[in-house]
Amino acid sequence: MAKLLLKDKLAAQRVYLILAGLFIASLVVSNLIFQKFFSWDFFGLYTFEISVGILPYPVTFLITDIISEIYGKKKANQVVTTGIFASFFSLLIIYTADAVPATEWSPIGDALFTQVFGATTIAVFASMVAYLLAQYIDIQLFHFWKRLTKGKHLWLRNNFSTFLSQFVDTFSVLFLLCSFNKIEWDLFGALLLSGFLFKVIVAALDTPLLYASVFAFRKRFNLKQGEELKYD
Repeated sequence: MAKLLLKDKLAAQRVYLILAGLFIASLVVSNLIFQKFFSWDFFGLYTFEISVGILPYPVTFLITDIISEIYGKKKANQVVTTGIFASFFSLLIIYTADAVPATEWSPIGDALFTQVFGATTIAVFASMVAYLLAQYIDIQLFHFWKRLTKGKHLWLRNNFSTFLSQFVDTFSVLFLLCSFNKIEWDLFGALLLSGFLFKVIVAALDTPLLYASVFAFRKRFNLKQGEELKYD
């Protein structure tokens, strides 16, 4: 691992906080907006029917891959754990807001607020179970491939770790939402296929972003291929 000077360590800490902030924001937002679904015609090859909550979620996997590659496994696991606490804290705020009665002149009444955010408890629970499984699997597999390839072939560990973890994530969320009658079981198969294929496509498309980010980090902190920052 590369040992940092004090000024470089402070810079690395600032970047880590920014990445963690983006990670947490993406995770929390995905839990809040999941009830809206949309369709997307992918060049006439396949029509996706997916929740808008899936849009910010792939960002979390890109960020954990960046952190895993540069900061190491420990820091990646820390940001995942922080995301769990942030999600449950946001759930507590929403639950409290839903319990407080609206005034007569409130632009958003109790019924509409509950309709939009009422399923958030189940959504966050389902997301957290899937999130725990998927993110920790992703981090473990990422470092497994990193050790196996001796720090080479970044594209391989990025995609191979993400593909499996994204399937676990998609399956777990849909299974729990269907189990709690938030989504009809007859939609399970189609939503699983759409959700997983969408995440696979996004994971493949974000590979250049991962390479660009890792290149910038290596240049800034003089890291060799596969080398990680000695952050602590």
